[in-house]
Amino acid sequence: MQTDSADWSKIDTSVPHPARRYDYWLGGKDNFAADRQSGDEIAARFPGIRTAVVQNRRLLQRTVTHLAGLGVRQFLDIGTGLPTANNTHEVAQALAPESRIVYVDNDPLVLAHARALLTSSDEGRTTYLDADVRDPERILRSDELADTLDLTRPVALMLLAVLHFVEDDEDPYGVVGRLVAALPAGSWLVMSHATGDWLPPETVAMFASGKHGAGRLRSRAEFARFFDGLELAEPGVVPLAEWHAEETPPPAAEVSMYAAVARKP
Repeated sequence: MQTDSADWSKIDTSVPHPARRYDYWLGGKDNFAADRQSGDEIAARFPGIRTAVVQNRRLLQRTVTHLAGLGVRQFLDIGTGLPTANNTHEVAQALAPESRIVYVDNDPLVLAHARALLTSSDEGRTTYLDADVRDPERILRSDELADTLDLTRPVALMLLAVLHFVEDDEDPYGVVGRLVAALPAGSWLVMSHATGDWLPPETVAMFASGKHGAGRLRSRAEFARFFDGLELAEPGVVPLAEWHAEETPPPAAEVSMYAAVARKP
């Protein structure tokens, strides 16, 4: 595996980071007091948050399994988060050892753990890139991506639980559009996104306040717009836990996220 070196000077433990807060909700240990405080405050307003993050990880496993079954062997996973069980490369390479994965995140702590834990199969390749989803050009121009993925062959672009951290004035639709445009026909877009469609107004207001960092809950119609020009796979845009559910899913309001998978024609 190839990686950049972690820049520990960039870690501000006094400010919560989404990846570390996510780790806290999953029961991990790679988080700081600010992450835990922010996580507890969000959980007080939205008790389903821990269910949501668990369901999002299960969605990753189902979507990667589904696409690997369709012959996809390349994955660009942006907003990787701290490594846990059944990461993208583990799921993909268990089915097709030759699979290649580029992980992208912007937290040095994630980078350090990725370097130590996200080891590829001998047949495939796994690379980590320290970059932000808001800078798609950096991702697309990176040596890590060029050395790992063949952009003449289909790629699955994984954007799970990351675009709701991109505000409207940061051009989220343009970001996704530029990433998708760089991929060949037959590629896939996999997304999940938090929504306020089932939340009470005071909870929506908490997320909109910015107290816990950037965040923008989007409606079903706003989420569906990310897939304009693409071919939605069945069952289309659905509550996250319902996408190819393998067991009875929790209520949509408990997870409060949408999910969809679409193919680039």
